[in-house]
Amino acid sequence: MVTKPKVVLGVSGGIAAYKACELLRRLTESGHDVRVVPTDSALHFVGAATWSALSGNPVSTEVWESVHEVPHVRIGQAADLVVVAPATADMLAKAAHGLADDLLTNTLLTARCPVVFAPAMHTEMWEHPATQENVATLRRRGAVVIEPAVGRLTGVDTGKGRLPDPAEIFEICRRILTRGTAAPDLTGRHVVVSAGGTREPLDPVRYLGNRSSGKQGYALARAAAARGARVTLVEANTGIPDPAGVDVVHVGTAVQLREAVLKAVSDADAVVMAAAVADFRPAVYATGKIKKKDDGGAPTVELVRNPDILAEISADRALPGQVVVGFAAETDDVLAHGREKLRRKGCDLLVVNEVGERKTFGSEENEAVVLASDGAETPVPYGPKEALAETVWDLVVPRLRATT
Repeated sequence: MVTKPKVVLGVSGGIAAYKACELLRRLTESGHDVRVVPTDSALHFVGAATWSALSGNPVSTEVWESVHEVPHVRIGQAADLVVVAPATADMLAKAAHGLADDLLTNTLLTARCPVVFAPAMHTEMWEHPATQENVATLRRRGAVVIEPAVGRLTGVDTGKGRLPDPAEIFEICRRILTRGTAAPDLTGRHVVVSAGGTREPLDPVRYLGNRSSGKQGYALARAAAARGARVTLVEANTGIPDPAGVDVVHVGTAVQLREAVLKAVSDADAVVMAAAVADFRPAVYATGKIKKKDDGGAPTVELVRNPDILAEISADRALPGQVVVGFAAETDDVLAHGREKLRRKGCDLLVVNEVGERKTFGSEENEAVVLASDGAETPVPYGPKEALAETVWDLVVPRLRATT
């Protein structure tokens, strides 16, 4: 008999509590045994009957219920993962200071498994120094605190503090469960990831572009967030929803991507340039749509070189010991071209893969070899892009500079 992973879903008293029902559905439908532990305040938003019906397990908030089972100890001890969504400012404060005045806070104290907090609150509450200090404390202890999303809050307010999409929270939980008891080894680190493909405008309706979907870059960003990092994702033309817990900067062209990356890397511990950046752009942008010639000929488009962002950030590291990772999409002599590119670019790691019209671009799978500046080569067999993402971070972590 296969034992289902045991997940405790803690729900604290915020208006976003109703969104936790979707997270619960995803967890149960993917084969997890979920025990919902709401606070008394959470039950003002979603009743115990709903949690019990969706999870198939009893729901309680008090340590005094079913005392013979010692629930305030047993629930946390038996869990493979505890996720609190939404996590209010009050809940973060209690968790950071080790308070235990109900079943959920007792569960957090007894849990020895990975713990994830998905905050949701007004912007002012999230930005308050007390909350930020509590978040820093929890992260320092090994908890994964997901950065809240930016968007519509309660009432007419808009800002950072919105609960991330439940589907994205689920992805982080799934990745953490896959890693088992492995510590979130990117906690306290800031990483920058680029993703997608740049587009270089020819005229108001046309552009030079490429087939990159951005899925590999997004897999890298999600994996880093699940491993506890603060992640900045510089995204070019992907059309993919923003990942949970990630600060996303949207750009279009190579020049815009360079500007965004250079700004983001100023305090980054690692940079992974997974975006497909156009090598060239039109020398002149036509302000009106380019017309067909009456003589049947085709217009001539003069191209100029785009900046080499990977070589630039490799040569001029924003911080001592900053780890730089590049990607090389090749169509022939893949490893030979990759080794030459690694030497020329000066990065620490280069992920080399073969691409084509029906290879890698837009796919959910990838196959690659990760080349290192010290001569090491790590093959990654054909499989999900998230597997390659985990391998990249596995290789980055031991190269990170020591922090005090």
